[in-house]
Amino acid sequence: MSDLVARVRRLPPTALAFLGSLLLSLVAFAGTVTVGKDAALYLTIAQQALDKGPQAAFQGFDWPWFSLLLAGTHWLSALPLEPAAYLWCAFFMAATCALLVSASERFAAGSGYWACLVVLSMPAFNHFRDDIIREQGFWFFCLLALSLALGWLESGGWRRAALIQLATVCACLFRLEAVLVLPAIALCLVGDLHRRAGWSRLLELSALPLAAGVIAVLAMLARAGITQPRIAYYLSLLDPHTLVAGFNLMASQFASAALAKYSTDDAGKIIFFGVTATMLAKFFTLSGPLALPLLHPQSGQVVRAYWQRLRPFAWAWLAYYGVLFLFFIQQHFINSRYLSLLNLLAAPLLAVACLLFARSFPRLAKALVVAAVVVMLSNVISLGTKKTHYLEAASWLSRNTNPADPIYYEDVRIAYYAGRGYPDMPETREQVMTPQQSAKFRYFVLAPKPGDPLYLWLTEQRKPVLGQFTNRRGDTVVIMGH
Repeated sequence: MSDLVARVRRLPPTALAFLGSLLLSLVAFAGTVTVGKDAALYLTIAQQALDKGPQAAFQGFDWPWFSLLLAGTHWLSALPLEPAAYLWCAFFMAATCALLVSASERFAAGSGYWACLVVLSMPAFNHFRDDIIREQGFWFFCLLALSLALGWLESGGWRRAALIQLATVCACLFRLEAVLVLPAIALCLVGDLHRRAGWSRLLELSALPLAAGVIAVLAMLARAGITQPRIAYYLSLLDPHTLVAGFNLMASQFASAALAKYSTDDAGKIIFFGVTATMLAKFFTLSGPLALPLLHPQSGQVVRAYWQRLRPFAWAWLAYYGVLFLFFIQQHFINSRYLSLLNLLAAPLLAVACLLFARSFPRLAKALVVAAVVVMLSNVISLGTKKTHYLEAASWLSRNTNPADPIYYEDVRIAYYAGRGYPDMPETREQVMTPQQSAKFRYFVLAPKPGDPLYLWLTEQRKPVLGQFTNRRGDTVVIMGH
């Protein structure tokens, strides 16, 4: 055991982070029984691209580049889609961890092993290790662009700027909000614009994207303003009139529902600071126990050094925080998957804070390491009951129904495992309870809870139970129909 520990300690921190990440992903994948809902969509779109050609991917999803990557991997290697997806996600996670450790070492010498602990234990993105999601590629390419920017800000050069732009484009193919990376890097040059060198760097960074933007606008005008649906959706979120109207509507609804008439004028301020506080609280929660050193008095110095030495990361953190705030105002929700990039961008900050904390409180630092290791394992080892009843229900459907049968799925993963792809379903369960909608389906596949209104309604409509499947915890899938 001591020899193994000694060999591990001889590994460079970046290599340790990469290999440790791969090992954690392997553990997470080994405990997976069913893929997530998003994964079912991406894998279905990839299969459609293989069966009908790449153009079919855009008919099922308006931003299918991840699915096309999976389809291309299968086409080149004959590797099944699901293992290919797991391999790509594991690679993206491992490479992301290595980039963050490298950035931490650039930030402060000697922080590499603390950075390993941070990136391998932080719940913000580690609890997605068993998922097949676009964010893993989005995180990797965003951090690759920002890491390249650190060297480019020191030495400049058109080739390095082109590599930054290429990494940003790759990130945008996973999630379009990655476009914020280039403005964040450009903001790092604001202090140098009084010199010719600053303008030269800005030209290197922006000339090619501006030219591409002009060509794209001209192409849209030539096609009578037709644009890609995903791009149109993001542009609608940035529309100032829509944004202001959404914020005012939220403030008025909040004031009428929760505030006395004497406080209605402050509704907007309460929402603004409330959303800010909520996102910051989630940021600290998703950082895990290794966020505690930020409470140390020396953390202020660490934050200032972070802004000086990792400016692209710091500006990207602020820019992405602004994106999340706008999204919350427009869509009225936020989740940990969207927030995770904030935690990733702050990982070098947390690593250096932990390093200083360990120097000041070596005994407490050991307890912090133990807590981080426990969180690390809990992120990838699930002791909960698996959704085996989903697989049993899917098997029944594949044997007893026809692909052309109209079926309502409460969870479309059952359709995926039944070989029926990723069908479109009504947006709400209440819609299914209308005579017009219910008449469209021959079978209903439900995961009902006690007193479930849709299950009770179908029972009142005298829909017989054709199959019932239960896992060890007692969760049930019920198939009802004619």
